[in-house]
Amino acid sequence: MPVPRSAAVSAVVAAALGAGLLAGTAAAAADPTAPAPARIHDIQGTTRTSPLAGKQVAEVPGVVTGVRTYGSSKGFWFQDTAPDDNPATSEGVFVFTGSAPTVAVGDAVLVSGTVTEYVPGGLSSGNQSLTQISKPTVTVVSPGNALPTPVTVTARTVPGRYAPAGDPAAGNSVNGLTLQPKKYALDYYESLEGMNVRIGTSRIVGATDPYSELWVTVKPRENRTERGGSLYSSYDDQNTGRLQIQSLVPAAQQPFPKANVGDTLTGATEGPLDFNQFGGYTITARTLGTVKDGGLKRETTRKQRTGELAVATYNVENLDPSDPQAKFDALADGVVTHLASPDIVALEEIQDNNGAKNDGTVDASATLKKFTDAIVAKGGPAYQWRSIDPENLKDGGEPGGNIRQVFLFNPARVSFTDRPGGDSRTAVAVTGTKGRPALTLSPGRIDPANPAWADSRKPLAGEFVFKGQTVFVIANHFASKGGDEGLASQHQPVPRSSEAKRLLQAQAVNGFVKQILAVDKHARVLALGDINDFDFSGTTKALEDGGALRSAFRTLPKKERYSYVYQGNTQVLDQILTSPGVRGFDYDSVHINAEFSDQNSDHDPQVIRFRP
Repeated sequence: MPVPRSAAVSAVVAAALGAGLLAGTAAAAADPTAPAPARIHDIQGTTRTSPLAGKQVAEVPGVVTGVRTYGSSKGFWFQDTAPDDNPATSEGVFVFTGSAPTVAVGDAVLVSGTVTEYVPGGLSSGNQSLTQISKPTVTVVSPGNALPTPVTVTARTVPGRYAPAGDPAAGNSVNGLTLQPKKYALDYYESLEGMNVRIGTSRIVGATDPYSELWVTVKPRENRTERGGSLYSSYDDQNTGRLQIQSLVPAAQQPFPKANVGDTLTGATEGPLDFNQFGGYTITARTLGTVKDGGLKRETTRKQRTGELAVATYNVENLDPSDPQAKFDALADGVVTHLASPDIVALEEIQDNNGAKNDGTVDASATLKKFTDAIVAKGGPAYQWRSIDPENLKDGGEPGGNIRQVFLFNPARVSFTDRPGGDSRTAVAVTGTKGRPALTLSPGRIDPANPAWADSRKPLAGEFVFKGQTVFVIANHFASKGGDEGLASQHQPVPRSSEAKRLLQAQAVNGFVKQILAVDKHARVLALGDINDFDFSGTTKALEDGGALRSAFRTLPKKERYSYVYQGNTQVLDQILTSPGVRGFDYDSVHINAEFSDQNSDHDPQVIRFRP
């Protein structure tokens, strides 16, 4: 029978006093250099960093609430069963052992060691730090004790504001600020760092990933999409109810459940609240709820009509011939079934013929043949393709993969205007008079020598003709968000360093579109692809500058504006932007990947249909 909480604390303290390990004993008094005794709330303090960081603590009492025996951060959490009355001080803390701990959940322990602040991902990541005890000496006083009653995290307990503004004198860091757990969500979660927490039945807003993680929200109505996600629609609305869920039970003992966005994690999920590099505050669950299927289905767009031109964009996530045939078949099914075989498809992340093998290969003809053959096998058209091979290792992405954009087009419905001379270094220009613009190269790369495209994909411009009408298409894959700090960063507002490069890229594309429109203000231009930025971002505003382009996402209801899910936030990364000459179009973000645990790519494709 479990020992009551008060009895557990009494047992720990009595044993410590009997052994002469707590303050007031002769042994402690005789050695003024001995580490001072402390409780966990003394270690955690009222800010994000411990007031005892770097110091030794002796025989800290508590009960083990979770044990992590796998991964690079092995250790255990323990919690004081005699809390103070300050809501800003956590009563739990992680003990880093480095190897599989020998304690068990329910053990009453005394822990000595060094208080340290560990920053998941390193100092350059900008992450908040995790307070822990390192190089521990652990004494088990008694096993089988009752665990501290979990703090139940609910829609009511989590504040609506996400984070305070950081201290300008500390580089906008929030680390030194006194926590205000009733005012800010990040402060609330930090005040529970290391403690035993619980959530009840919660909506899943981030599908199970390959690392056995999923995301839930404890706020059922917070920015809910029609398909069950949590929409990220501005920098000031970060969706405060999001929490990552991991399991403390090794997968060999209990496989992590497969879940999609819109499913429900039913029942209680309980365990210590951790902070990690890949998502911030995370419940490391001893007890995991049961996934209830929400019935999410992959969408299928309608077929274009006879007089409509259908143009799509699809990031196929590092596709190369070494990928399983099943991936090619699934992506092909996406094009044929779910996108209804568009007339033009701009592909992103087509790798060269040997993928990530770094031997100087840049040709991607084998990749494209395997993909177009798979499309035909699924009943789709015999697409032709146009592209320009990048210089080896010059366009970023997976080293050796040489990703690039590619145009697929159905020659039975649309023709490609070939103008030779385009290569990796030669810039395409706009020519033409009397309202008839043309590209000097087709396909051609836009301003490839511009420093904005260093180590990044150069835009691919092509000229198409549909029913006698010229349509210009610019396929893009802007610089990634690599280097940006996460929403749970110690720096608030969060720095977005990568946006500076995308801003320059957007300005280059916008300038090129304006050159076309200067010849014909009614020209039909589409700029599309993996823009790697939100519809409300400075990048999108730069693309739209002067009315040259407009994001087609703006024509959709707000709750349908997304193509990607990241850390439980449903958001826009892939876009199609239209010039003023593209009128009366029908736009669709076709949700077939981002919300599902079983993904063929992590992006949802986009399609636009219009009459040129």
